[in-house]
Amino acid sequence: MPGTALILGPTGRFGRNAHMAFCEAGWRVRPFDRARDDLWDAAWGADIIVNGWNPPYPHWARELPGQAARIIEVAKATGATVLIPGNVYPFGEGAPALFGPDTPHAATNTLGRLRAEMEAAYRASGVSTIVLRAGDYLDTEPSGNWFDKVMSAGLRQGVFTYPGPTDQPHAWAFLPDVARAAVVLAERRESLPTFVDIPFAGYTLTGAELHGALERASGGRLALRHMPWWPLRLAAPFWPLGRHLVEMSYLWRKPHGLDPAPLAALLPEFRVTPLAEALASAIQHQIDPDEPVARGRARRGKAQPV
Repeated sequence: MPGTALILGPTGRFGRNAHMAFCEAGWRVRPFDRARDDLWDAAWGADIIVNGWNPPYPHWARELPGQAARIIEVAKATGATVLIPGNVYPFGEGAPALFGPDTPHAATNTLGRLRAEMEAAYRASGVSTIVLRAGDYLDTEPSGNWFDKVMSAGLRQGVFTYPGPTDQPHAWAFLPDVARAAVVLAERRESLPTFVDIPFAGYTLTGAELHGALERASGGRLALRHMPWWPLRLAAPFWPLGRHLVEMSYLWRKPHGLDPAPLAALLPEFRVTPLAEALASAIQHQIDPDEPVARGRARRGKAQPV
């Protein structure tokens, strides 16, 4: 039966999609407003706390531990289940290509270690916790992610930009799909272990496959360009965000995907949105349906490794 969901970060990319999905499923939804709401007051009576808080990379070390501690404290007192949108950072560069619930959290870089420590705090707390882990997001509106900020930003000019070698598999997920899965898992929370780590496989695509799929979705040829990393590397010593972007750049070189089996076992009826439909939704704000996409003029070919 639908219950009450408290959404932390309701205007962020995951929180916004979760808000819509829980509402559509008939839940009572409380969007948390940091300017006026108190976490203790907002959480009383909530069955699910959706942790959509995601501070900027340079603030993770300062904010993530405290946020986790506050949410854990409140969830213990109220009995709520916490739902966390997990990412692939905790595994590290040396992890196997297929990420699953038992893949060690062996990251040694700053962001990966911070996420691993955050998840470990939930696991040790005894709070009912669902980690729904996905790769990079495809969203239905601009949200500052890799896809809309870099890769598809040049679609009107007929250009697709990729941040790494185009022959390595990379994990992607359509945010409305992840939010739908989150709702169903929340509805089945009482049958789940106290702490459960569930990979969301979404789409595993090489850069070349994504390029081709995006050409079909946009209806025109897209020139393939490689994103240069040297400006970020030069700026990294003086620009904290750039330093963290460079730190995580290995994910564009490392082949990886998420194991579909755990979610399929829990939700055998669940189906993701077809890739063509997801991409069409993800680029609708960048393509004028009444104008053809400009034909790409840059040399088509394989992007070079960084």
